[in-house]
Amino acid sequence: MTLLLQISDTHFGTERPQVVAALLRLADALSPDLVVLSGDITQRARTHQFDAARAFVDALGATPTLVVPGNHDIPLFNPLARLCRPYANHQRVFGADLEPSFESPELLVLGVNTTRAYRHKDGEVSMQQIRRVAARLEMASAAQLRVVVTHQPVAVTRAQDEKNLLHGRERAVQRWARAGADLILGGHIHLPYVLPLHDTFAGLARRMWAVQAGTALSWRTRGTIDNSVNVIRHDARAGGGARQTTVERWDYSETSETFELIARHELALDGAKPAIAVTLPG
Repeated sequence: MTLLLQISDTHFGTERPQVVAALLRLADALSPDLVVLSGDITQRARTHQFDAARAFVDALGATPTLVVPGNHDIPLFNPLARLCRPYANHQRVFGADLEPSFESPELLVLGVNTTRAYRHKDGEVSMQQIRRVAARLEMASAAQLRVVVTHQPVAVTRAQDEKNLLHGRERAVQRWARAGADLILGGHIHLPYVLPLHDTFAGLARRMWAVQAGTALSWRTRGTIDNSVNVIRHDARAGGGARQTTVERWDYSETSETFELIARHELALDGAKPAIAVTLPG
């Protein structure tokens, strides 16, 4: 069994200290094989905000992390920095690679930098990025859960969020499906949900799912949804030889000051029937 913890839109600079502490306790209890930070790590890409993010990642201990930038991780109020060195602070604390990857016998995770210095909020994926990711996916083993991480979403649940959709998503989703992708993780709009992309995009070559995370740590929550993270469990050796994948949504509880399991989505992969089962704990 492999466990992936998806943390998104932490927006350090607007983080809630009690939620930070609760999330570190959850991570310690879960002992994930990988922590994915899917963009908007900081609120305004400032040095002290990236330093706080680095301290949080360091507090995870030896747990591997994969971090991609979001639109908030590029300077907004410093035009010279935005033009000449948009990722300077991000690379200072998280390394030069803006599109990191992680691989284990049961997991292949590929980061994609969908931010652009010339765009304010919108994200974009190029043909070069699409081909690069597809080439890696095509080399994956049958046992691996194949995950692509973008910041902006490839599918949304509300009409008002369509303006936030990733530019180039149609080509990307189709090509990555042919290459064998299972999940596309995202953030950006601070709403957690799971969508079957094989129902959203006509003619996909396989079952593929969009897994969106809420804001993990910031007070900049949306509607009635509190801080939220996703826990993805993958068993490559489930009964009958089929891969088994579950996405759990964990929300912060103001009452208990802990993250609590809110919903569980059991995903059908590959040739299984395209259906999603949602159960609530208790």
